Amino acid sequence: MILNPLDYKIADLNKIEPEKGRLLIAEPFMADSYFKRSVVLLAAYSDNDVVGFILNKPLHTTLDKVLPSEINNDKFSVYLGGPVETSSLHFIHTLGTALEESKHISGNLFWGGNFEQLKKMINNNEVAPTEIMFFTGYSGWSKEQLTNEINEDSWLISNINTKIFNKKNLWKEVLKKKGGKHAMFTQFPENPSLN
Repeated sequence: MILNPLDYKIADLNKIEPEKGRLLIAEPFMADSYFKRSVVLLAAYSDNDVVGFILNKPLHTTLDKVLPSEINNDKFSVYLGGPVETSSLHFIHTLGTALEESKHISGNLFWGGNFEQLKKMINNNEVAPTEIMFFTGYSGWSKEQLTNEINEDSWLISNINTKIFNKKNLWKEVLKKKGGKHAMFTQFPENPSLN
């Protein structure tokens, strides 16, 4: 982390621990090109590994462009899920057990599932863009690595407090809804040296 103009540590604002189904919110001055002002959904959290997907980094392409011979629906945006295995395709959704082989994250959120079944559902207009998000790559940490990053003031931890699918300005919205000192972060310039 670079300059912190605050009189407190960002890590001190974390009142909950990371776990599957929670959000990681990048601290306001994070310079990392992948995670700058990002919101990451933790889809898996265990002693062995942590997997998440960046929810607010659209790639300005659609699923039919990524899979032109398999998808004939141009309504599904694709996002950068993270810097790991960027040639892989992942998805989170609210289709529940209607999509076979889905893994439950929390609440009505699920990860993955039978992709052949999903392609048919998409091509038959049985799935809406508000029910699913697609990602190239994912974000991955060891549990110890993520703990260290949180302790070094890189991440705020949050429960999901808003709709997360296909939202513009998700980073600001999540922080504003948390209120208090969190909401103040939305007023900070991305580069404090330009202020």
